[in-house]
Amino acid sequence: MTKMQPLQEAPPQEASPAHPQTPPESAVPTSPGPSMGRLVGVDLARALAVFGMYVVHIGPALSATDGVGSWVRYMADGHSSVLFATLAGFSLMLLAGRREPKTGLAGRQAKARIVIRAVVLLALGTVMAMEYGGVVILAFYGVYFLLALPLVRLRARTLAIIAAALALVTPQLSFALNSLLTQSVQQSVNAYDPLHRLSDVGVLDLLFTGFYPTITWIPFVIAGMALARLDLSQTAVQWRLAAFGAALTVAAYGMSLLLAGKDALRSTAEDGSSSGGSGSMPLDSGSLESQASSLLTAGPHSGTTFDIIGSVGVAILMIVGATVAMDRLPRLRRLATPVIAVGTMSLTAYVGHFVIQGWLPWFGATYDEESWVTLLMFVLGAIVFAGIWSRFFRRGPLEYLLNAATKPAKHIR
Repeated sequence: MTKMQPLQEAPPQEASPAHPQTPPESAVPTSPGPSMGRLVGVDLARALAVFGMYVVHIGPALSATDGVGSWVRYMADGHSSVLFATLAGFSLMLLAGRREPKTGLAGRQAKARIVIRAVVLLALGTVMAMEYGGVVILAFYGVYFLLALPLVRLRARTLAIIAAALALVTPQLSFALNSLLTQSVQQSVNAYDPLHRLSDVGVLDLLFTGFYPTITWIPFVIAGMALARLDLSQTAVQWRLAAFGAALTVAAYGMSLLLAGKDALRSTAEDGSSSGGSGSMPLDSGSLESQASSLLTAGPHSGTTFDIIGSVGVAILMIVGATVAMDRLPRLRRLATPVIAVGTMSLTAYVGHFVIQGWLPWFGATYDEESWVTLLMFVLGAIVFAGIWSRFFRRGPLEYLLNAATKPAKHIR
């Protein structure tokens, strides 16, 4: 199997339609005549997250890059998966009622759709993990959706407070729990876990020790839910969010550098020192004091408070920047239409890059893992495919199947 680094990843939501149009959930704005850019911008941000995932999984390793390539690789590492998780929360609110939560029958049906999607993503992620390993984020997405479901009716301020509280508490809690989850304990639990038997990604991985453990990744989802409650078409909101995102980024990374030194922002993606993944503390090397000091770092995939806060700041800046660009630069918006289409079918783009990469050896195809050429071919292929497909279909191939799977929710009464 070709190399698979910890993701960025993240996958995929198709809550907005394949054409850059406003979906029903956001069709009734609270301000007169708002631009559609606020949702097209979300699709653009999602496409950028897809391409960041491609950089991590297909592009050269961080250790094999320099100059601009190193900067691109570093920014994609971890940040693209966080952006996906944040957009997952946004998409969750598109289903549940973006500006105002759906209630009554509509609310019950929306929750049923979310549960069905979560189960489908959990199942699909487990199947893919059997072939591609724990870097596949889809099963984790399913857990995020289920755990975030009770929060879909909360206001933006409440959601933001919850996300902030979890960012402050969960990394320390994760560290404590992982110190208790020794190899023998994990093996005992995994012996009775059917998910772990199937794919080596079991309940413990999904919740605490995997590449995207729910305990430290759920703040990203809830932050995205809070963003969805805001009217991103308002200039004042855009300015406040941009300032807030910048403040979070500078404060988190600055404090980490101040407290942990010059290596505070170093990526841990290629260390291979932890049995876990992103957000799980390395428990197999160094003293307890040394391990605890890692809580002061903020590198991609470190899963610390500083990492969570800084990554949320970057995600906010990406979403707001894409929204403003699509809202105020109509020429750029037209040129970016094929790229936006990738964002509308990100589940297809996400699954597709794993499948195609796995098929390459069957056709005798090889590529230099230190070259950017294959990465550029994947990006171009995704843009061409999505651009052509979106001319004839409203949703991507897998998005159609996922939407069809949720049809039984309309029978909820």
